[in-house]
Amino acid sequence: MEIREATDADADTIRSIAHDSLSSTYTDFLGEETIDNATDQWYGEEFADDIADDHSLILVIERDGEVIGFSHSELVGQQYSNGQLLWLHIDPDARGDGIGVRLLVRTREKLLDTGADQVQCFVLEDNEGGNEFYAEHGFEQADQREVEIGEETFTENIYVESEIESGDDWTAIDELEVDGRTVYVSYGDADRGSKAPFYGAYESEDQADRYGWLCGNCDSIDNAMDTMGRIECNSCGNRRKPTRWDSSYL
Repeated sequence: MEIREATDADADTIRSIAHDSLSSTYTDFLGEETIDNATDQWYGEEFADDIADDHSLILVIERDGEVIGFSHSELVGQQYSNGQLLWLHIDPDARGDGIGVRLLVRTREKLLDTGADQVQCFVLEDNEGGNEFYAEHGFEQADQREVEIGEETFTENIYVESEIESGDDWTAIDELEVDGRTVYVSYGDADRGSKAPFYGAYESEDQADRYGWLCGNCDSIDNAMDTMGRIECNSCGNRRKPTRWDSSYL
């Protein structure tokens, strides 16, 4: 899978995914007319401005060259230091395999790299699955706000990252079937790579025994580490630099 920033060429696909995702998840409390209005409101002709806006972040996730999901975020506040993840949608036919988690993780990383001091996530109060998703991956509800969708007003829950104790990692664990093996990936245990981060992969959910590293660029665990701590993915060539105890520092 590949996660990248959206371009104008992705606009129609993003719009279609948003509509299908809303129709799949929200019909218990949103009527079809409201969903149509919402899709027009957020992903209509003016959406191209959001893609081009320096303070917006639109990421898409591709599988086999096909866009199957996206996240829509923005930087707001004084000095644009507050990252807000407004929507994260996965095509209903492509859900599973931790796709949403990986998109959440990369969105968080991008927002922080862009200068955000904190990340907030927004999900409608009535969306039980969405609320559970953020609560299970390192966020806790901090507030609520009212949001207009079409001609109706709904309550939206605001999530922020849970307090992390000194020495602890960001708590996002994902059970994945990768290269024919089940591993537990810790997205808080990350190291920057040349193309995308590497994430710690473990044999069990308690992270007692490390299996290796998951390449965030191609979702492979086929990689190797040398004595200097360099990691190279054998599938896509993503590389992690040597650790700080490399002989060049001695």
